[in-house]
Amino acid sequence: MALRLVADFDLGKDVLPWLRAQRAVSEASGAGSGSADVLENDYESLRVLNVERNGNIIYTYKDDKGNVVFGLYDCQTRQNELLYTFEKDLQVFSCSVNSERTLLAASLVQSTKEGKRNELQPGSKCLTLLLEIHPVNNVKVLKAVDSYIWVQFLYPHVESHPLPENRLLLISEEKYIEQFRIHVAQEDGNRVVIKNSGHLPRDRIAEDFVWAQWDMSEQRLYYIDLKKSRSILKCIQFYADESYNLMFEVPLDISLSNSGFKLVNFGCDYHEDRDKFSKHLTLCVFTNHTGSLCVCYSPKCASWEQITYSVFYIHKGHSKTFTTSLENVGSHVTKGITFLNLDYYVAVYLPGHFFHLLNVQHPDLICHNLFLTGNNEMIDMLPHCPLQSLSGSLVLDCCSGKLYRALLSQSSLLQLLQNTRLDCEKMAALHCALYCGQGAQFLEGQIIQWISENVSACHSFDLIQEFIIASSYWSVYSETSNMDKLLPHSSVLTWNTEIPGITLVTEDIALPLMKVLSFKGYWEKLNSNLEYVKYAKPHFHYNNSVVRREWHNLISEEKTGKRRSTAYVRNILDNAVKVISNLEARNLGPRLTPLLQEEDSHQRLLMGLLDLICHIVETSWRKHNLHSWVLHFNSRGSAAEFAVFHIMTRILEATNSLFLPLPPGFHTLHTILGVHCLPLHNLLHCIDSGVLLLTETAVIRLMKDLDNTEKNEKLKFSIIVRLPPLIGQKICRLWDHPMSSNIISRNHVTRLLQNYKKQPCILLKDVTMWMQNL
Repeated sequence: MALRLVADFDLGKDVLPWLRAQRAVSEASGAGSGSADVLENDYESLRVLNVERNGNIIYTYKDDKGNVVFGLYDCQTRQNELLYTFEKDLQVFSCSVNSERTLLAASLVQSTKEGKRNELQPGSKCLTLLLEIHPVNNVKVLKAVDSYIWVQFLYPHVESHPLPENRLLLISEEKYIEQFRIHVAQEDGNRVVIKNSGHLPRDRIAEDFVWAQWDMSEQRLYYIDLKKSRSILKCIQFYADESYNLMFEVPLDISLSNSGFKLVNFGCDYHEDRDKFSKHLTLCVFTNHTGSLCVCYSPKCASWEQITYSVFYIHKGHSKTFTTSLENVGSHVTKGITFLNLDYYVAVYLPGHFFHLLNVQHPDLICHNLFLTGNNEMIDMLPHCPLQSLSGSLVLDCCSGKLYRALLSQSSLLQLLQNTRLDCEKMAALHCALYCGQGAQFLEGQIIQWISENVSACHSFDLIQEFIIASSYWSVYSETSNMDKLLPHSSVLTWNTEIPGITLVTEDIALPLMKVLSFKGYWEKLNSNLEYVKYAKPHFHYNNSVVRREWHNLISEEKTGKRRSTAYVRNILDNAVKVISNLEARNLGPRLTPLLQEEDSHQRLLMGLLDLICHIVETSWRKHNLHSWVLHFNSRGSAAEFAVFHIMTRILEATNSLFLPLPPGFHTLHTILGVHCLPLHNLLHCIDSGVLLLTETAVIRLMKDLDNTEKNEKLKFSIIVRLPPLIGQKICRLWDHPMSSNIISRNHVTRLLQNYKKQPCILLKDVTMWMQNL
């Protein structure tokens, strides 16, 4: 499967054994009932309530007396801790603990079991409490109302020392959000108590909203209020210094007026009617550290024959609405769409029907999205249950009480790359695999091995080009800011072919109105992306015109013998030495191919993305079991040499159109293989058309290795007359042959005649001396 869920936490494995151990201790002391049925009842009531920013998991269950028990699982120590026991038979639906584990906030409702008397105040359905944990002491009622209240402690980003003030958010079903500021004091050693518990300062954060989402990792509150039937998305950022700011607001073209009240990631929502889950809209906001902001939306579904969902790429200034038809719907679909945040990707998942992986970083090209239908076995193993996407690629299954870490599966993506017949799926699988591999040499080796065997497998794009560019991009994307604007991420600029099974509509959207003047961290990057979208119209794509111009200038200077300043050339060549040194240091085993070993000044001047090309050639060389004897001209080419020659020709085609440099020694090796494998007329045609570049090293080897038979003389002469003048004169002096002497004489006379008009007297003297030497 393309997505792999790795369990980080499981109630059945990480909590239940601890509960059994606790029960055994209780029985040994004579305090427990000793009933196995009671323990099973405990497990049935055991459920996750919340996952805090530090990864700690709060859960609850009821003991044999019906008391509500709160427990905490520490994700760092992987230990359980009893937080609090509330001696009432009430149902908990929201809970949060502060970072120091000294305060517990909880919202409870009256039990619905028959025969239970009303434990709450008359007319109230929900009781929201603030509890002191160490020691168990004061209990303060924050709210006693006839509506649901959700609670969430704020976690400051700086957690090196306890703060004197704790902040608690209360989210009311009556569509308002308040912040309580709770001052605590430490008394008598570890005793922590609430100061001025009779009056806790509070602030009204938001009101009249219909939807809200909590980002536990980044301490952000997203909410939507309706203004004149328009859905306005807003975001509040909370800071460690007890301040908060409204960061932006942006209109969304979605309808929430009749959708009721909806909360996302404020703990596990158990009070919702699960039978109606699939009918509800799904709306969530995802971000990542590069400054992306995506709003994922799926409206209420009236019919399951056709599914529609939208992704608003706020940081790109456009939205995409996708529509797909479900096949073999047979029975009614009981599960809704799940959106999962996978950092640079967003996954859209409908259990048993389809899995859609969207590239958030580069949403312009539909070929960078991977769409798999229910007929594909790669999605059959994903859970068929509602999943809740948390920060940091965490996924919570509230029904089973399991917390997963969602990862892209390299092995499945490589398998898809190798087996699929669709170019769009090859493109998407290649990028996904390189992203999750992050430049790993083993992964690249597997891809290169496949490319060497299937170099012509794609018709819509050049596979070698795409691999070189994509691998280079994904290997440095996390270390360089604004990478989208500096380097190309794909060799394809447009993609007009539709992806089978899905239709797409792209629309421009309004950009957010930023509400603050100074930005830091994520907000600075988001603002930079918005400024780019706002002022770079049409949006700039990577253009190699500068590289092309420099390439042509260097080649022209190399041919004519003219060079720019000595310092400029020395700087380029010194950098080339550093690049080659780094490449050799990264190569773990001995390199078979004779690359990077010769003083190829031409290629050193055009130094660039070399390691991938070295890797491709090395893989082909090893696959066909070639050895150093290939470097000599005294043998004919084998089928293996011809295969490697073909691969190198395809590499040359890919790099030439992109103006990418090749490693020193590439042209020499390519030419030698060409002489081995091609008939003379084909060889000369390749030289004349620029497919083969004659290097000084290759020609010197040719002159030394081949004897002066009639056939070899014809080859040598054909090569010499095609050499640049400066190299040709040097080579002719190495060939002890009358034809070579003839060429030297002709060139000398040509130079003398060219200088005749300038210095006729000197010319006559030089001609006389030349005739005397004959």
